[in-house]
Amino acid sequence: MDVRVIGAPMDLGADRRGVDMGPSALRYAGLADSIRALGYSIDDAGDLPVPRPEGRDPNAEHPPDGNAKYLRETREVCRSVEYAVADALEEGAFPLLLGGDHSIAIGSVNGASKERDVGVLWIDAHGDFNTPETTLSGNIHGMPVAAMLGRGVFGDMEWARADIDERNIAMVGLRDIDEQERKAITESDVTAYTMSDIDSHGIAPVVEDALEAALDGVDGLHVSLDMDVLDPGEAPGVGTPVHGGVTYREAHAAMELIAETDTQISMEVVEANPILDSHNKTAELAVELIASGLGKQIL
Repeated sequence: MDVRVIGAPMDLGADRRGVDMGPSALRYAGLADSIRALGYSIDDAGDLPVPRPEGRDPNAEHPPDGNAKYLRETREVCRSVEYAVADALEEGAFPLLLGGDHSIAIGSVNGASKERDVGVLWIDAHGDFNTPETTLSGNIHGMPVAAMLGRGVFGDMEWARADIDERNIAMVGLRDIDEQERKAITESDVTAYTMSDIDSHGIAPVVEDALEAALDGVDGLHVSLDMDVLDPGEAPGVGTPVHGGVTYREAHAAMELIAETDTQISMEVVEANPILDSHNKTAELAVELIASGLGKQIL
């Protein structure tokens, strides 16, 4: 397999500096060697251009209702991500996106679903199900799932909507959800598993059920791994840390189960923030999890 690494040093969706250095941190943590050790070739396509927030008005382009900061710039970046992912798949490569904040998933899922039916496994502490109408912050990294499903004013934004079915989105690790998000997720066809579900049933049954839902009737799987799904004790350098996350071994077990399905066609790893990290610990863990997701085994 040819793994094509695509850096997306996006921080406008989080409106906070630091996650833009995530791609460099993962590369420095030995990503290329880790992939080659699995017997895969690696093609590092470098970083996509991302506008700097300095000197830009976050509210220059308003949605018809609500608030979405840097909407114009996010559209530009997500279009670039979409084309990069679609091109990689067209050329037979496995696109591995390095974020950057989670808003880039709008582009990656659009690119992955361009010529095929895909399911999405969303591994995250947050639901990212807000819309410009419901958001408390205006930060688009809290909206990508709602955006790709065309919810709220995103329904009028062709660049955001992806050709995916709600029932093929499965979320794992949720523990920080806004009130209106909670209602929207509960009333949707999305499959959602919280940390309470993992506590009650264990990581393996939860991930297996999530994979079954995401893969029902589709051609392949897109995995979206937000490093804040891990407990901050394991991954301190993330954009939005939340206590009570998954452990080191639970995270590896989840990625190993994904690899066992042999259905994954694309992956992104987002929200690593080296400014908040300790000795690049979070980026090194991200590289380990990528390797597990690509098939690395203990024996």
